Amino acid sequence: MNVNDEAMIERFLDAMWTEHGLSDNTLRAYRSDLLRCSRWLQQRRLELRAAERRELLAFLADAVTADAKPRTTARMLSSLRRFFRYLSREGIRQTDPTAQVDSPKLGKPLPKSLTETQVEQLLDAPNVDTVLGLRDRTMLETLYATGLRVSELVGLSMSQLNRDIGVVRVMGKGNKERLVPLGELALDWLVRYLPDGRGALLRKNHTEALFPTARGGPMTRQAFWRNIKRYARNAGIDVSLSPHTLRHAFATHLLNRGADLRVVQMLLGHSNLSTTQIYTHVARERLKSLHAQHHPRG
Repeated sequence: MNVNDEAMIERFLDAMWTEHGLSDNTLRAYRSDLLRCSRWLQQRRLELRAAERRELLAFLADAVTADAKPRTTARMLSSLRRFFRYLSREGIRQTDPTAQVDSPKLGKPLPKSLTETQVEQLLDAPNVDTVLGLRDRTMLETLYATGLRVSELVGLSMSQLNRDIGVVRVMGKGNKERLVPLGELALDWLVRYLPDGRGALLRKNHTEALFPTARGGPMTRQAFWRNIKRYARNAGIDVSLSPHTLRHAFATHLLNRGADLRVVQMLLGHSNLSTTQIYTHVARERLKSLHAQHHPRG
C-alpha cells in the first residue's frame, strides 16, 4: 500500500466525519472502496491521488469482471467521486477524473414473492375455529385472489362488495376505480365469514368496514401487516416478506399460468404498463429455475 495514498484516504475520512457527520458504516465503506482501488493501482505502479479517468474505468471494469454487482460498483464510484472532489477542493488536484464517468444503471429490484405452495401454507395458518382466525383467513384469501394493496384491503367497506357477481369495487391510487373479481374460493370464505365472523366482531358497533377489528372498528394496514408476519412465522415460511408479498404472488402466479400482461395491469390498478412489466421478469426467473431443476441439460 502506498503510504501517501493511505494517509490521504484517512485525511479524507476525517474531513467527511467532521464536516458531514457520516456514519461509521458509510466511512467504513469509503475506506474499503478507496483502499481496494489504491491496491489495484499500486499493482500497476500508480498512485490513487494521481489516477486518471481511463485508469478508474479500468478498475471499475475489473471489479465487474470479478462479479461485483451494479450496486457495489455504483457505491465504489460514489466513494471515488467524493474522494477526488475533496482532493480538488483542497488544491491537491486541479481536475476530477470521475467527472466524466457515468454511474452504472441500477435495475429495479425484483419484488419478493412466494411460491404457490408457500401461499397455501400462509393461507392455512389462521385458526378458522376462532372469530379472528376466520376473519384473517378471509382477508388473506381475498388479498391473494384480488391482488389488492393492503391499504385497499383494510379499507374495504360492505358497499364495495358485490356478492351477486363476485367482485369488489376498489378505489385505488389517483382515485381510480376498478372492479376486481374475487374468484370462487375467496367468495366462499366471505360468505362464511360475514354471518359467523363479522357479526361477532361488530357486536353492537356500527361500521361499514368489511373487516373490523376485535373492538368493532376499522383495521389499520400496520395491524394486518403484523398479522401476516405472525402467520408466516407460524407456517414456517422463512422468506423476507413485505406488505405487498401476496400482491406480488398474485401477479406472478397469474403470469406464470399464462395471463395477459394487460389484464394483470388492470387487476392491479397500474396506470402504466411499465409498472406491471417487472412481474414478467419475476415470472421469467421462475421459469428459468424450473428449467434448471427439471430439464436433463438444465
